[in-house]
Amino acid sequence: MCGICGFVSRQGITLEQLKRMNDTMYHRGPDDSGEEIFPMKEGYQMGMAQRRLAIMDLSPLGHQPMHSVDGRLSVIFNGEIYNFVELRGELKDYPFSSNCDTEVIIAAYLKWGIQCLNRLNGMFAICLYDREKEEIYLVRDRIGKKPLYYEIEGENLIFASELKPLMERKGFQRRIRREVLSRFLFQQYINAPDSIFENVYKLEPGSVLSFHYGKIKKWKYWDIKEVYHKMQEAPVADYGQAKGELKELLKKAVSARMIADVPLGAFLSGGYDSSLMTAIAQEHSSEPVKTFSIGFKEDQYNEAKYAAEVARHLGTKHTELYIEEKEMFDLVESIPQFYDEPFADSSQIPTMLVSMLARRDVTVALSGDGGDEFFCGYNIYENVRQAQLLDGLGALTHGICGLPGLKQAGLEDRLPFRVKVIAGNRNKETKTQFGASNYVVRANQMVLGEGIPCHYPVEGRYAVSNWQIRRMLLDMDTYLPGDILCKVDRASMKYSLEARCPILDKDVMEYSFRMSHEMKYDKGNKKRILKDIAYDYIPKELLDRPKVGFGVPLDKWLRGPLREQLLDMCSRDYLKRQGIFDGDFTAGMIEEYVKKGDGGPATGANYSKLSWSFFAFQQWYRYYFEE
Repeated sequence: MCGICGFVSRQGITLEQLKRMNDTMYHRGPDDSGEEIFPMKEGYQMGMAQRRLAIMDLSPLGHQPMHSVDGRLSVIFNGEIYNFVELRGELKDYPFSSNCDTEVIIAAYLKWGIQCLNRLNGMFAICLYDREKEEIYLVRDRIGKKPLYYEIEGENLIFASELKPLMERKGFQRRIRREVLSRFLFQQYINAPDSIFENVYKLEPGSVLSFHYGKIKKWKYWDIKEVYHKMQEAPVADYGQAKGELKELLKKAVSARMIADVPLGAFLSGGYDSSLMTAIAQEHSSEPVKTFSIGFKEDQYNEAKYAAEVARHLGTKHTELYIEEKEMFDLVESIPQFYDEPFADSSQIPTMLVSMLARRDVTVALSGDGGDEFFCGYNIYENVRQAQLLDGLGALTHGICGLPGLKQAGLEDRLPFRVKVIAGNRNKETKTQFGASNYVVRANQMVLGEGIPCHYPVEGRYAVSNWQIRRMLLDMDTYLPGDILCKVDRASMKYSLEARCPILDKDVMEYSFRMSHEMKYDKGNKKRILKDIAYDYIPKELLDRPKVGFGVPLDKWLRGPLREQLLDMCSRDYLKRQGIFDGDFTAGMIEEYVKKGDGGPATGANYSKLSWSFFAFQQWYRYYFEE
């Protein structure tokens, strides 16, 4: 696990400047750093830099940039290739000098070319410089575990694992891309390929970008939609077979992620996904696996007691930390430093805390991320199923409300909320993204100028009639990489901790697409097949309970200790000088949200989601533009 950055440029970036860019990511790789600049033709220079968190082969032989023996290829790499041992067996002709997976990437490319990506199973952001072809490749893993930003400035390309190295570059223009802000306020994250800055993009998951003297090409080597339909051509019909084969794939995925030359543990929330990953890890370990969870004094947020019960049953070496609300609150100020793009999923705060706890004892932690998206675990998927069942009635209601006279009377606006949502859900490209249209309208009204749609108008591309499956595929393309994996990456790397996700193994993901949907969702039973595998290890009574998740008391904070700061951020004078938000509308909405009764608690309208997104943006803006 590391951070990488570099450039292909005619601007004459110096080695000292490249080092400063690289050192902004010290937290991602405190063990080593390397910076090199190579001359190219047509006045270009190639700069490559990496901060290293040593996981495999802790010796200096793992130093990057790493070069092929013949000098043709140079590589910098962030992540892990979990099948590097098997690949090494196929690459015996290459004279390896190290035991790290980075050198396997070099050997694989020299043998198979850029198509070697189809053989890599792991999480990665890679830059390859092929001197023979005078070609530079940027690559991101299939599901987007590892981040990779790139900036296009004329015929120059600059790239990095985070935005901070790009901002550190001399001459970088911090021009905010305003059209993404409404979507950010609503979704609470910015999804690839967009970023907060003009001319800066995120490389999409499963993508390659090639650069050849100012000419850029980009393509997908692994696409959710295409892989899903291809896997559906070879379905697994028998549930017993599917359960057995999935279980073996999960065991293989966990085993591969336990290979490390540093201490390893697991996040354990007590839910199905993390408990199953921990159980398999313990099965593969000759000593108790180190497990970590955080607890809250408030029962409605606290899952630590369940995690402790699971840990006792599995025999892990369990560590839990009960935290006060103040400990969560104290982390708010540090968010923009490590989430260097506006990000407003408040579960980032407890994720940082559990990462901090784990890093005291281990350098690598297994997690259960991906179980909800690939095996139908979120509550929204139940709502989506019900919405599809009622869609015909919704269309009829919408049609009746649109009749002359009834439309003028605003009948649809006076319908009960749930009926209005179903009736108004007429866009075929956003069928599974229904919800409070009031939030969408307000997100658009808050920002000056036109923006991209708050929802993702892309559902037709999946060519799937079942709304649950369609929403799951959409979440794999958007919410999972843009929110969940971004959250975990930044939170864990804040403490130089590597998080590994066995459920997001290539073979596990692809096998899940071969299953019938009923194996994942059966009459209200979400994640059916994962649960049944988990019951092979852990008694059902230790796992069956409502999903809780990491909770943060946003209303209490925004209407309490953060109230004055929030009001200062939305003062009309400040917003006018800033020139991004509609001052009157935004200030009015937030003032309504935080208003108090006569000496009592806040009584304003419930705009906590938009208010927190706004707060997160303004906090980021002040950190990078004013401080």
